[in-house]
Amino acid sequence: MRLTVNRRKFMKSSALGALALSSGLAMPSLSRAAARPVVSHGVQSGDVDATSGMIWARSDRPSRLQVEVATTESFADATRLAPINALPESDFAVKRLLADLPPDQTIFYRLNFVDLADVNGVSEPVVGQFRTAPASRRALRFVWSGDTAGQGWGINPDDGGMKTYATMAKHNPDFFIHSGDTVYCDGPIKAEAEIASGGVWKNIVAEGVEKVAETLDEYRGRWKYNLHDENLKAFNAKVPTFFQWDDHEVTNNWSASKDLSKDDRYKEKSIGVLSARAGRAFHEMTPIRYIPEEPGRVYRKISYGPMLDIFFVDLRSYRGPNGPSLETELTPASHILGETQMRWLKRGLSASQATWKVIACDMPIGVIVWDNGKEKKGAEAISNGDQGPAKGRELEIAELLKFVKVAGIPNVVWLTADVHYTAAHYYNPDKAQFQDFAPFWEFVSGPLHAGTFGPNDLDMTFGPELKFVKGPTAEQGQNLPPSAGLQFFGIVDIDDKTEQMTVRLMDRDDKELYKVTLDPERMG
Repeated sequence: MRLTVNRRKFMKSSALGALALSSGLAMPSLSRAAARPVVSHGVQSGDVDATSGMIWARSDRPSRLQVEVATTESFADATRLAPINALPESDFAVKRLLADLPPDQTIFYRLNFVDLADVNGVSEPVVGQFRTAPASRRALRFVWSGDTAGQGWGINPDDGGMKTYATMAKHNPDFFIHSGDTVYCDGPIKAEAEIASGGVWKNIVAEGVEKVAETLDEYRGRWKYNLHDENLKAFNAKVPTFFQWDDHEVTNNWSASKDLSKDDRYKEKSIGVLSARAGRAFHEMTPIRYIPEEPGRVYRKISYGPMLDIFFVDLRSYRGPNGPSLETELTPASHILGETQMRWLKRGLSASQATWKVIACDMPIGVIVWDNGKEKKGAEAISNGDQGPAKGRELEIAELLKFVKVAGIPNVVWLTADVHYTAAHYYNPDKAQFQDFAPFWEFVSGPLHAGTFGPNDLDMTFGPELKFVKGPTAEQGQNLPPSAGLQFFGIVDIDDKTEQMTVRLMDRDDKELYKVTLDPERMG
């Protein structure tokens, strides 16, 4: 992948100069004898619990990953792990589980790569860190958002790069939930984009991102592109990310029935082929855990101490076709969670002893998202827009909400992104068409670094009350660039004494837009 850098200030750091030696950047050819391996895209961690966490890195050639793990920044107590290989089959990306860690402890890891063809070729070491979950109650803080490098708004050094990541890092969160649209494989990134209000947005560009991704290498290239941003790399080195996906990791609004026959951008017309390649790249390029019983699965639970369980759901992989979604009985065509994931979620919520149960969802419940936005036709998300009793995809959500009520499961909160604005919704059965559920909150945030849209209309099937919303005004229009400032993330704090959950909606300049504190209901 060739990266074009046409402004010298983006090359100001020696770290990026070293990055330019990776296979992802166009530089004069170097003999193997003259060059050492390079940790090409920084380090990442993710899926951290009380005793373990995943780490990730990528080399620029066939190499052996060496890792040291310590509980002190000096690495005085370091443990060296058995090496593992980074090979062409995974584009030289490699991840491993750090296990048997002490709870509630800052873990430091230091890694390098040894050239498989030259044992004297050793990369410079790179250090990362994360904090394991507590075994007993302590104050927790985490952040969430979605939508990175969408609508052609790529890395612009003149605008400070992906600034929202730097803003989130200032809050020293325990972890970050990336709620989907982690990359935009269907959104070409060109050298320049016109800003509707005037001016030009200038992107760092790379070979392959100027078109939609189709090959496995092109899907991988989208991940590598984002990892050239200095803000994101610095964030990844200190904050673990818990990833989920949505549509743009493959292509816009995809389901298994997506028809690309008339989309001239794609030579590969099979959505099955594209989603398989995208899924492989997603799992290769992120520190998501491997689930043996279903390789490639995204939905999972992460426990982060006695006060918090997080259920990551996947509304993309098991859905029926997009469309009218007006069935009055649940059928395979109206699924959005699917039977297996629904059973898993019900079991997990029932068994959870955590104070708060967060459902990290890649799409909001009551926001109307049309499959054909221009014609306002067909359901892409959950709501079908008819403002009536539950139908189509709403049936599965109605089933889940009723189950939570009947089972007496308290303190369920939904966090999501997708719609490129920020909002707080309180779902009130007294104002709903389907009323057999307990009231709950849903918080929406994003984009991280993409075009800003909305706000969208709400569907009253589940009675959402709009407590707060921030998005473009009618005068501002749609698809605003990151430089407009309407980039959003959320902060969640859980107090160790009261167990209250405080949710704040923030913008990229770190301005607090909305705040609410939720009191926990006691089980039993």
